[in-house]
Formats: sequence, C-alpha cells, structure tokens
Amino acid sequence: MPQSRPASATRTPRLGAAAAALTLASVALAACQVGPDFKGPAAPSAAAGYAAGGLPAQVAPDQRLASGADVPGRWWEVYGSPELNALMDQAIKASPDIESAEAALRAAHELYLAQHGALLPSVDASYNVTRQKFSNEIAPPALNDTANPYTLHTLQLNVGYAPDVFGGVHRQQESALAQTEAQRFQAEAAYLTLTANVAAAAIQQASLVAQIRDAEALAASDRKTLDALRRSQQLGELAAADVAAQEVVVAQAEQALPPLRKQLAQQNDLIAFLTGRTPAEAEIPVIDLDRLALPADLPVTLPSDLVRHRPDVRAAEANLHAASANVGVAIAARLPTFPLTANVGTQSADLGGLFSGPNVFWTLAGGVAQPIFDGGKLKHEQKSAEALLDQAKAQYRGAALAAFQNVADSLQALQGDARALDAAAAVDQAAGRSLAAAKKQLDAGEAGVLPLLTAEQAQLQARATVTQARAARLADTAALFQSLGGGWWNRTDFAEAAPADRPAERR
Repeated sequence: MPQSRPASATRTPRLGAAAAALTLASVALAACQVGPDFKGPAAPSAAAGYAAGGLPAQVAPDQRLASGADVPGRWWEVYGSPELNALMDQAIKASPDIESAEAALRAAHELYLAQHGALLPSVDASYNVTRQKFSNEIAPPALNDTANPYTLHTLQLNVGYAPDVFGGVHRQQESALAQTEAQRFQAEAAYLTLTANVAAAAIQQASLVAQIRDAEALAASDRKTLDALRRSQQLGELAAADVAAQEVVVAQAEQALPPLRKQLAQQNDLIAFLTGRTPAEAEIPVIDLDRLALPADLPVTLPSDLVRHRPDVRAAEANLHAASANVGVAIAARLPTFPLTANVGTQSADLGGLFSGPNVFWTLAGGVAQPIFDGGKLKHEQKSAEALLDQAKAQYRGAALAAFQNVADSLQALQGDARALDAAAAVDQAAGRSLAAAKKQLDAGEAGVLPLLTAEQAQLQARATVTQARAARLADTAALFQSLGGGWWNRTDFAEAAPADRPAERR
C-alpha cells in the first residue's frame, strides 16, 4: 500500500499559489488612487513681467540688460576678484547652514525610501521554546503523559500584507517624494542665501576699507594744514582763532575713523562666520573696491522661466504637490482596507522533529476593515488636508509674486544706484574744485581758514558718498543674481546631493 503524503505537503503549494494570486489582484486594484492627481501650476501669463511697459535696454550707460540670458552657476566670478572667489569656496565648504541643509535633504530622501516598504509584504520569522507542565484536570487530550513537564519548540514564518486598493500608500509615497523635492530646493535656497550674503559682506568690507583710506588721507591733510597754520601763527600772520578752528577740524576728521574701523572689524567677524570659522582663526583677505569689476552685461531671466529657477518657488511647488497627495491619503483612510496574513511553521517537542512533515502547520487569512464611527475624526482630517492644500496654493502664488517683485526691485535699485553715483560724482568733483580754490585763497591771504574747513568737510562727505554709491551698485548686482535664482541649474557640485531617483528637471 503506497504511503500517503502529509497534508501539509499538498497544501503548502496551494498556500503559495493563493498568496501569489492575492498579491497580483491587489496590485491591479492599487491602480485606483483616490484624491487629486497633481498638476504643476500654470506658467506665468504673457502679461507677467518686471516693469510696466517692458524693461529698458540698459540700467546705466555701463550696464546692459541681456533679456533671456542664462545665469552662471558661479555668478560671483563676474566680479573678477580672486579674494571673493576664495571666500565663496571656503563658505560653501565649511558653512554650517550648507551642512545642515545637506543633512536635512538626506533625511528626507531616506524617509521617502522608507515609504517603499509599505507597498511590500512584511515578513518576519520567529523561534520560541517553552518548558511547560499541565494540570491533570486541564491537560489536552493529545498529551499522553501529564505528570512530567515537556518542552515545545515552535518555528514560524509570518507574512502580512495590506493591498493598497485605494492608493493611500502610493499617495503617502508621492507626498514623501514631494517633501524630498521641497527639502532639496530649500537646500538650494540656503546655498543661494549664503553666497549672496558672502558677496554682500565682501563688498561692504571693500567699501569700508575705501572709506577708511579716504578718511585717513583727509585727516593727514588736515594735520598738515594745522601745522602750516601754527607756523603762520608763530610768525604773527594768523589769529589764534583760525588755528583753533583747524584743530576742531582735525579732531572731527580723526573722530570719524573709530566708527568706520569698528564697522570693518564687525564685517570681518561676519565674513568669518559665513565661511565657517571663528574670528580668531579666520584670515580675512582685504578686498580692494577698485578691483571689483562691475559686470557690463546683466542676465535677466524670462518671466516664464523665473518660477522654474527660483528655489523658493520650486520648494513652494513641491509643498503644494505634497499637500495634494495628502488629500488622497486622508480620503483613503476613510475607505475599506483588506489585510491579508499568512503564516507557516512547525512545532515539535524536540528540535529534531521541527522539520518533520506531520508537524507543519499553516494559516491563511483575509479580511475587510471599514471605519464606521470615529466621532468625525477621519472626515475632519480630510477637511483639514483639503484646507492645507488651499493654503499651499496660496503660498505658491505668494512665492511666485515675491519672485517677480524681487527681480523688479533689483532692477529698479540698479537704475537708482547709477543715478545716485552720477550725482555723487558730480558733487565730489565740485567739492574738489571748491577745496582747491579755498586752499589757493588761504595761501594768497585772500581768505581765512573757515572757507577751507567747510570745503574739506564737503570733500570728505562727497568721497564717502561716492564710495558708498559704488558699493551699492556692486551689492545690488549681486542681489539681482540672487533674485534670478543664482544659476543653481548650471551647477553640479551641490545638485548631485539630490536624490538619484527624483523627477528630471523641467526645461
């Protein structure tokens, strides 16, 4: 008589086939994803622009606008300053803000990858050994001997799976990817903010160095004048009041230096901070304002491209995408779930019998779970997700409007800076002529010292104004590059830290 096979030997293949069939069915059902399918915001309308009536061909005789030109990835190199380039490289390498942004991006990416696990079955194995003795009164009938304790070994494999029938898990994964994209563009925004701050700090440092140089030169000139007046007084050619007035001028000229030197020291401390160093260990190069080149050609991104180039707008778009996906998550939470479980194992009183066919057991179970009453919790969570979606739409629109405002403000500032510099230069030239005339009259004995003192003060103020106006043009040029997005799309050094499986950039 042929030996019959254990029941488990015939049923185990059926268990695997049933599980495979259920998995395929769940994958097919998961194609139905509740909630809105995200579509990116529409591009700006043809009427969108940076100025009513269009932009001029140039903001100044020495600065032209190149509409539609691309922004270089290392935009600060247009200044032609090796010292500035070195500061930028140091800041990018050592800034805590960049390190923090990169870490946050990696964390967001790992959370996105973690969502993949929710789409797959969970499998775990367990092994338990127990030592037990039953009472004679309640001993299972299968036990022949209840007087002695016995050992039971159990080896088990458990499989759990919840088919994503309504796409809630897929929406969670979609939201996680969108949040990763948002973090990526927040990191790009941190990079752009850092480089813009370094440029502004370096330009301000150069401006202060120039102002200190001019103030020191004027103070030295005033002291020479004072020495000459004292000699004239000793010869009886000049009254003591004129000498005293010049002493006041010298004191005022020297009084102007400490505040400027304090500002310079604090500016160097700021540069040290931006480059990731303490003031004590930082070696801050002195940047000469005269060696910072003013870019002659300024790129101006087309309005239709601005929203794709601004990191803050792209982050707002990614947040909008995540909010849209979260609506689907909230809707799916109100719909039925279909948990599936399966386990197979073996149980024996000794280790050697664990792999014996008759000791195998298995279970296959499926079910349906539908929320019926939760006090309105899930309903209001869906309403909250929908409200957050409306908020994300408004925030995206606000970010886009702010982008256009920033570019417009930068262009207006550059035009105003050019006019301010022309006016300051005219005043400086006039003050120079006035000072020369006052010195000539004083030397000829045709006038006293007071006209000279007034002319010297006017010259000092005029020179400081010219220096500040020159620095403003350089700083507002950097602000324009920042408002246009900083050219991150033309860089590879930082963008490589983005997730490898992120969607391709739209062009």
